[in-house]
Amino acid sequence: MEELERQCLLIGNTRWHWAHFNADRWQYFHTAPNVLKLQSLEKPLSAWAAVGSVPLEVDLDPLLRLELKQIPLSGLPPWLGIDRALAALAAFRRSRAQGLGGSGLLLVDVGTVLSLTRITKDGEFAGGQLAAGLRLQLIAMANAANALSDPGISPIGHDSFPFKTEEAMRKGSLQSILGLIVEAHHQCQLPLWLCGGDAPYVLKGLENKGISAFHYPNLALEGMVEVQARFRLGKDH
Repeated sequence: MEELERQCLLIGNTRWHWAHFNADRWQYFHTAPNVLKLQSLEKPLSAWAAVGSVPLEVDLDPLLRLELKQIPLSGLPPWLGIDRALAALAAFRRSRAQGLGGSGLLLVDVGTVLSLTRITKDGEFAGGQLAAGLRLQLIAMANAANALSDPGISPIGHDSFPFKTEEAMRKGSLQSILGLIVEAHHQCQLPLWLCGGDAPYVLKGLENKGISAFHYPNLALEGMVEVQARFRLGKDH
């Protein structure tokens, strides 16, 4: 397969995540699920993975599906979402490259589900935490309470105690996420690495609390690019 034809797809819970090799570099973007697009790709897939539902209308090559056993981290349990593993791999590689891998790291993926993944200095999975993400919390409140409606995600104000219900929902959801992350960081004292669609909201909240974090929004796709390269090299040899 020519280098210019390479692309990868990670099927998420609510969005699809793409990596395209264009000319001399990888580009990343995120879309709503689109079966028609997948049925008429201009460039064939070099690898794909999924944590969300795989569309039955498309015959994705099972030989190109990345699995946990292909990810060069140790101690990965068989139930771990491959998106967490891929993002953890990329964060670990970046941490080592920047000379920050002396103590390990805590990866925070702020997506549909908020996941915390702890990785040791030797690249071993060391547990984590899961919670509802920002968007999921808002939807849950709207579905469970007759008087509430989904306010959607928008810039969250500085007022600690908003008057408007919609703003109060957003503020409370963000504070619950920040509280979880701050407590986990306090317990492990590891560098924080952020990714996921809602990471910018969390990053700003952490900065306001005096906590620094490394923000790379496409860590899962970066990990996927590395793994598929290893996968293709193995097939070619």
